[in-house]
Amino acid sequence: MTEENEAVSALRAAVKVSPNNLPLREHLAKTLLGLGMAQEAETEFRQAIGLSPDNAILKTGLARAFSRQGKFSEALVVLESIVKGNSAPAAAHLLYARLILKSGNADRAAHHYQLAITADPKLADPELARLFAVDKPAPQRQRVPDLEEPDAPTTLDSDVERPKVTFAQVGGMHAVKEEIRIKIIHPLTHPELYAAYGKKAGGGILLYGPPGCGKTHLARATAGEIRASFIAVGINDVLDMWIGSSERNLHELFEQARRNKPCVLFFDEVDALAASRADMRHTAGRHLINQFLSEMDGISATNDGVLILAATNAPWHVDAAFRRPGRFDRILFVPPPDAAARAAILRIHSSGKPMDDIDFDAIAKRSDAFSGADLKAIVDTAVEHKITQAMKDGGGVPSLSTRDFIAAVSAIKPSTREWFATARNYALYSNAGGVYDDILKYMKLK
Repeated sequence: MTEENEAVSALRAAVKVSPNNLPLREHLAKTLLGLGMAQEAETEFRQAIGLSPDNAILKTGLARAFSRQGKFSEALVVLESIVKGNSAPAAAHLLYARLILKSGNADRAAHHYQLAITADPKLADPELARLFAVDKPAPQRQRVPDLEEPDAPTTLDSDVERPKVTFAQVGGMHAVKEEIRIKIIHPLTHPELYAAYGKKAGGGILLYGPPGCGKTHLARATAGEIRASFIAVGINDVLDMWIGSSERNLHELFEQARRNKPCVLFFDEVDALAASRADMRHTAGRHLINQFLSEMDGISATNDGVLILAATNAPWHVDAAFRRPGRFDRILFVPPPDAAARAAILRIHSSGKPMDDIDFDAIAKRSDAFSGADLKAIVDTAVEHKITQAMKDGGGVPSLSTRDFIAAVSAIKPSTREWFATARNYALYSNAGGVYDDILKYMKLK
């Protein structure tokens, strides 16, 4: 008997004496996996997860055991229940990146690889780094420590993406897509026609609606539809503690978009950067808004070929100056998906998972007013229930059924109701110029 097998035998004996000793079971499972005994490791990881169902490290080990046996679908099901959270182990992101890369989803794989090496640089993989053009963890912006030097320069290094997702991967939203085609896509695909009328390619669209209804996904798909660069801007990319630094950051983002045109420059939660100046007590916020308006107007440099999209859940907090022609001159309501779109979104989120013949239309009928995020939660809840069932049964990968999804619908409440309760008041009593007429029509109040 080899030394390795003797070690395994000793661990098995110890586990037999103390079957509820979680660290001991975990050590045995990892030892078996390290020796290439993936099937036996799977059994031990299942037993350990039975003792600690929410243990992300154990679930990552189980996914690795599945992967070693070629059970890639099973591994993905386990990993998808982990990586959606903020506390996922770095190793889970790395394994997930490798597995979804096999399915051709390179952009998503690159994202999770970056998360992995940012959390744990020791996990860097030269082959993946070469493939994704990543050679180090994402740079972290540093605050200037010396309070006597407020004018110290800040650095900004936003990633420029090349999204592969297109409108085909966006369920529903046909009216919104058509507006984006008219405003953004057609000027780039038919430049001679627009040039004849002196119409430039560029401008802005403000997307608003309940959270989780796909505004960010739609913006990324817009860039993919025209094979343009995509720069996603969050609040932290712009706002800075030093006077003048926020304005410089914003200017650099626009400059970066101009250098990479055609480019979709997307501002998420834009109400935080473009709030009404009438509500502000401090001049610093007003300076930032003035800078934003100046950049959109292209005063210092042309924005031809720069397509500005922004998303907000609270359009009533955005300064009215942004709605003037040449700025966000199209304001589009992104409602919760209709029944057909809900069925399409459920199919997209369920793709690649073990399942029976699912009646997505029946599920869609029961999920009225659910946002895209709510629909993803339905799939995640059904998957988690199935995984728990599989753990208790001690083997096999049971297929998802229509009944599993319907049970998940019953356990989840649509997150859009609270938003519509607020939006209704603004649409009824602060609807200058009919800007919120779409809300009234959706709620059948007009």
